Amino acid sequence: MTSLTVPALMATTAASPPVFGLRIIIGLIGVLIAVLVSGLNEMVTKVALADIRGALAIGYDEGTWLVASYTATSVAAMAFAPWCSVTFSLRRFTLWAIGVFSVLGVLCPFAPNYESLLLMRTLQGLAGGALPPMLMTVALRFLPANVKLYGLAGYALTATFGPGLGTPLAGLWTEYVGWQWTFWQIVVPCLLAMAAVAYGLPQDPLRLERCKQFNWRGLLLGFPAICMLVIGILQGNRLDWFESSLICTLLGGGLLLLVLFLINEWSQPIPFFKMQMLGIRNLAFALLTLAGVLVILLAVIIIPSSYLAQVQGYRPIQTAPITLLAALPQLIALPLVAALCNMRWVDCRWVLGIGLSMLMLSCLGGSHLTSVWIRDDFYPMQLLQIFGQPMSVLPLLMLSTGSISPMEGPFASAWFNTVKGLSAVIATGVIEALTTARQHFHSTMLVDRLGNSPLADGDSVGLAHRLHQQVVVLTASDLYLCMVGVALTLILMIFWLPTRIYPPRAPT
Repeated sequence: MTSLTVPALMATTAASPPVFGLRIIIGLIGVLIAVLVSGLNEMVTKVALADIRGALAIGYDEGTWLVASYTATSVAAMAFAPWCSVTFSLRRFTLWAIGVFSVLGVLCPFAPNYESLLLMRTLQGLAGGALPPMLMTVALRFLPANVKLYGLAGYALTATFGPGLGTPLAGLWTEYVGWQWTFWQIVVPCLLAMAAVAYGLPQDPLRLERCKQFNWRGLLLGFPAICMLVIGILQGNRLDWFESSLICTLLGGGLLLLVLFLINEWSQPIPFFKMQMLGIRNLAFALLTLAGVLVILLAVIIIPSSYLAQVQGYRPIQTAPITLLAALPQLIALPLVAALCNMRWVDCRWVLGIGLSMLMLSCLGGSHLTSVWIRDDFYPMQLLQIFGQPMSVLPLLMLSTGSISPMEGPFASAWFNTVKGLSAVIATGVIEALTTARQHFHSTMLVDRLGNSPLADGDSVGLAHRLHQQVVVLTASDLYLCMVGVALTLILMIFWLPTRIYPPRAPT
């Protein structure tokens, strides 16, 4: 760390020493609630987008921009929020982010036109994306060594528990209450979160002198770079990727700005990203593996829901039990996995390998699906994910944070959260691209094989429906097999990349 960065962070630590107690626990729970609500807001509105578009008379293309703009600013905010929390104080910045996020959520259904709704969703993504880094920062800064893994388990809920609630809540609001509640669902939890944060987190002094050394070049390069890349990936499949000049501009320009941004960060006295930290072997491995794990976790949510909707005609509320079966037990599974990893004789690399193996077996079972599968047929695969998901995520948090000092916590938070956000977007783009490619392949193959078969002389409507079903089934099976390959690759990497990390202090 540079000579200018170390004193700044040491001063911050000295200003508010991490005194652990009930108030800190309440503050941590408040931040956790806010982060979970932020993730749910994105998932629920994405799942319920068809109902929202129908109510507001918005076209499909316009709806995709609502999702892309929210996600773009959300991911970009994760990169710069840690600097803001040190400068304006962790408590104050978190309260402002939650407040702005909840107010915009209340106003969204009252948007007078599409443009104003797009603006509000973009700003709401900015506020919501600032929250996840705060959760990791609180866990690393205030929790004592022997319970730090339990705090990180709370952060892991955002990757295992939160996404699984998106479909059930979207189905609940749209089927029984009203589409407006896909936006308003955040209000009560956000109020509780603000009260808990205001009571539980200590108030640091303002560090406005840091603004004199503000990394303006990094902000002007990094923020548009991340936004351009996210929008390009999310809109790529709809606009046929590099056949679109817009996508070429977004991805090409975004990559160029990102390279310039990373070069700039290398020499900055107070950077947003400390590039030298990539030399930490376990951190680099954790960030790389996290990207692969998020691809798998997203796939095991999307594939069953998409299959049941297209083949069996399920509504979101009808697919809810599948996601809930894996999501709700996380409240018990994650603390158990944290207790396991907190034992000194347990090597978290083996825990990670077992977790990835369980995910691989789950995807291998899903690859055998047929057109007669219903919701109940997916339950065995979901049972494997109950422990497979936390055992694949929590060891990565342990590996990424076990080799850094508390003063480097904000930098680790920026790295981990930004990679997490970008990886989720890349996972979405990869799954969409694979789905489209395999659907085209299987559709062409089935039509070619059908040829002049007597079956082609029957009911054309019924035949087209059966062809579509088979295309969906074969594509889903291919996607599951791709996830098996991803999981196997990640397992093999464990044998030669990470080094063993012991828990900060073994429980007595």
